[in-house]
Amino acid sequence: MLKSVWEFLGTYIPWVACNGSDGDNVNAHSITEGTDVKEQSDADEGQIVLMVVAPWKELQQKIVKAGDKDLDGQLDFEEFVHYLRDHEKKLRLVFRSLDKKNDGRIDVQEIMQSLRDLGVNISEQQAEKILKRIRTGHQWGPVAHMDKNGTMTIDWNEWRDYHLLHPADNIPEIILYWKHSTIFDVGENLLVPDEFTVEEKQTGMWWRHLVAGGGAGAVSRTCTAPLDRLKVIMQVHASRTNSMSMAGGFAQMLREGGYRSLWRGNGINVIKIAPESAIKFMAYEQIKRFIGSDQEILGIRERLVAGSLAGVIAQSSIYPMEVLKTRMALRKTGQYQGMLDCGKKIMLKEGMSAFYKGYVPNMLGIIPYAGIDLAVYETLKNAWLSRYATSSADPGVFVLLACGTISSTCGQLASYPLALVRTRMQAQASIEGAPQPTMNSLFKHIIQTEGAIGLYRGLAPNFMKVIPAVSISYVVYENIKRSLGVTSR
Repeated sequence: MLKSVWEFLGTYIPWVACNGSDGDNVNAHSITEGTDVKEQSDADEGQIVLMVVAPWKELQQKIVKAGDKDLDGQLDFEEFVHYLRDHEKKLRLVFRSLDKKNDGRIDVQEIMQSLRDLGVNISEQQAEKILKRIRTGHQWGPVAHMDKNGTMTIDWNEWRDYHLLHPADNIPEIILYWKHSTIFDVGENLLVPDEFTVEEKQTGMWWRHLVAGGGAGAVSRTCTAPLDRLKVIMQVHASRTNSMSMAGGFAQMLREGGYRSLWRGNGINVIKIAPESAIKFMAYEQIKRFIGSDQEILGIRERLVAGSLAGVIAQSSIYPMEVLKTRMALRKTGQYQGMLDCGKKIMLKEGMSAFYKGYVPNMLGIIPYAGIDLAVYETLKNAWLSRYATSSADPGVFVLLACGTISSTCGQLASYPLALVRTRMQAQASIEGAPQPTMNSLFKHIIQTEGAIGLYRGLAPNFMKVIPAVSISYVVYENIKRSLGVTSR
């Protein structure tokens, strides 16, 4: 068994020396953080000597961290083999993504094109330097050239040999294909912000992505606004005694205010997209710096923390607009002359505190929404890469849309009861003389009078809007990006 594994390792690592042929006599040692050389056994005749020479200590620590499955601070033989297999697969996906001509080689033009796709323009001379890049190894180790034979192209073997012991927590090309992008806008405001690479920030591509995402959100929310308003009405008015159906809800809206009433509250919903996105992005960037991460793409735990905090800051800043949206969606014909009139009347009659009704459940809802949304998305992404990503890192439009739709739906399902309580607290404040329940008392009242199902009133129209919202967002997002000069991969 060990002999076949040694043969496998010999195809990967140029620093494996074999003495003798009896591979089954090897006593497996481990690679430990902080060591430069680890011998597999004494170099006696008939035994195999494994010498792994890392380019520098930091690289060794990264390899150990990436492959250490049992978290004992050491990389044993089986863990090292598993790490090599997994890392090779990622490297192959990236290689095939860069190999635009599908000829098994990466040349200067393909490097230039790949970087252009990421928003970075380089000269042919700079691309040639990348091809001929030299990595200086350990003082006892060899000097490795990526282009070993001087052909000014890189084949798969050259690519693998150069990068295999360069552990990368995030392979940039794969991650850029799999960014949980702004296109997955289902009309909710709890999404974790996009992450932009250094190149995108330096070239100004980040604001183009934000503009495209904002435009896509405005169009998709406008198209699905009738379903959104129906959801709000069912959250507030539907009960065990008043089992409002979707058809009945639409009929009631049309009788009361005609077709235009289907879009009540949509204006403020669209207006708040721009400030919310900008505040969330800026807060996200500052929080990333605060937590001390120098990575372009955060890990899932860091992203959850940074995204949740950024969501809290953004929501706190625009929450009065959220209250206005709910009031405008629930208003009767002629009750308000517009958004400004609505805000003025709320301020005069109820005071400033009315603009923060339902604030606590709204903030609490961010954590399960963002957490489950990210966890499901990462799980689906990794499952697809493991099973189906054999020839390309690009999953295609339908896989991206499916992953985004499913993860957002799961996130909404988890946070929906908090969203319903928030909406009822906002609506209750508009009724003169009505009691103003707390979040806990409202939860208890709903469960006692309507059961657990009462916490999911309006869920059907909410789910119905997910697929059209995601699809519309994607189409509009891509078109706005093209018009702004952002190259799609």
